Amino acid sequence: MADLDDLRDRFARALESARAGDGPDPAPYADNLLDRWREPQRRYHTLSHLTAVLDHVDVLEEYADRPDLVRLAAWFHDAVYLPDRSENEERSARLAERALAEAGVPARETAEVARLVRLTTAHDPADDDRDGQVLCDADLAILAAPPSAYAAYTAAVREEYGFVPTDAFREGRSAILRQLLDLPRLFRTPYGAREWEATARYNLASELEMLSL
Repeated sequence: MADLDDLRDRFARALESARAGDGPDPAPYADNLLDRWREPQRRYHTLSHLTAVLDHVDVLEEYADRPDLVRLAAWFHDAVYLPDRSENEERSARLAERALAEAGVPARETAEVARLVRLTTAHDPADDDRDGQVLCDADLAILAAPPSAYAAYTAAVREEYGFVPTDAFREGRSAILRQLLDLPRLFRTPYGAREWEATARYNLASELEMLSL
């Protein structure tokens, strides 16, 4: 079970760092996001996923230029999530642009958070995009989970797409797995490449094989 008070505190610290000055109370913004992450259509993209991404950003913090902007991007990256829609990342980025500007975050920092959110569409940050690499690695870290956790992840993804017929889901999921496996590197930070890459590729290949049976 997610610790809501801890999450509120983590959001407030990231917001206050990003705006570097006075602004509205962070609590209503945190609560709005927490409500979004608890919507009933979610099975994988839940508070547990948000917490895991934030925890992984903490692990990778040394590789980021502006880790608190990465943390805000983590909060917003799936804040809008409807499994039957294809523009979730774009709508999440636009939500970040509106909410952070209202919350007192300067325009440059707000634009950077929105840019990072949009990166999670393809998880393909540039070689010199340190913040993008940290966010994408943190978001994909589930791919390197131990077998039981990875199985729970794939089951939750299937539940989110329960409205999709089995054959269509297998085809679509297989395409995503192949796209990921075709990337030269899944993880761009030194830590991710060292600690997660091999396990993630094993998990993806195993899932792809299972889907083909």
